[in-house]
Amino acid sequence: LLGLPRGALTLEQAQAAAAVGQIRLARAYAEALGAGGVTAAQVLVTLEDSADRRRYLNSRATLETLLALGAVPIVNENDTIATDEIRYGDNDRLAAQVAVTIGADLTVLLSDVDGFYSANPQTDPEARHFDVIGEITPELEAHAGEGVSGLSKGGMITKVMAAKTATAAGCDLIIAAGGALHPLAALEQGARHTLFKARTTPARARKQWIAAMKPRGSVTVDAGAAGALARGKSLLPAGVVEVAGRFGRGDPVDILDEAGARLGVGLVRYTAEEARALIGRRSSEIEAVLGYPGRAALIHRDDMAL
Repeated sequence: LLGLPRGALTLEQAQAAAAVGQIRLARAYAEALGAGGVTAAQVLVTLEDSADRRRYLNSRATLETLLALGAVPIVNENDTIATDEIRYGDNDRLAAQVAVTIGADLTVLLSDVDGFYSANPQTDPEARHFDVIGEITPELEAHAGEGVSGLSKGGMITKVMAAKTATAAGCDLIIAAGGALHPLAALEQGARHTLFKARTTPARARKQWIAAMKPRGSVTVDAGAAGALARGKSLLPAGVVEVAGRFGRGDPVDILDEAGARLGVGLVRYTAEEARALIGRRSSEIEAVLGYPGRAALIHRDDMAL
């Protein structure tokens, strides 16, 4: 379409090709899913979207909303702007990071082999298949060689890296063959695969991640809000009586009661300046105060560790 030469491309040429290809790929998914009455959505991300807390939270909120509305997000790396310094580089690690972002409990990577082996099964007839892997050890990583398929950039080593990311966040990961039709249905019917088992749950892993963060400020809540938090509710602006520190959206802040006792830590959805303006306000007043429709919760219950 663009008259580009075969073989290696410059960064600018590769990004231009991606810009053309992304439209065609999105249309193909929209047509395929639309035939079954399913709405497709395109989400393009870069590594920075998971490295930056504010962008991470925005991505999480968008994906969760799309899923709640019944749409299927088609997530791909934004190759039109990504460079080597800010790219995932392969869909295995991208899939794992998306799973972590939305708190998924299972990721499935489809490959040209039916799981993880002690060696490349296409070249070594003695290669041993692993059905379940409970811990990714250095010895196991050493078994991961480069893939032989020309259809991907990664290989087995990137799948193991993806498994480490996913399982650390409480998400199981499966490697299965994707060459035949209906590979997910085949999995349900017992097709051979390798399962990397997580040692925790997504919710618990996320709470541990948040609890380990260094707070950038604090919000003090009244007794009613403290009781609501103890019952698993989100923190609304109406329950806040004081805001301290300088922080941005997505930053961790301490949650204190009126006696100064630390109730927990959470990722705040507003800047310190915005949070101060919202002290004691009802969620229905947020747009009038800030000039734009914000989110109802100052700190969502999924973004706090008490």
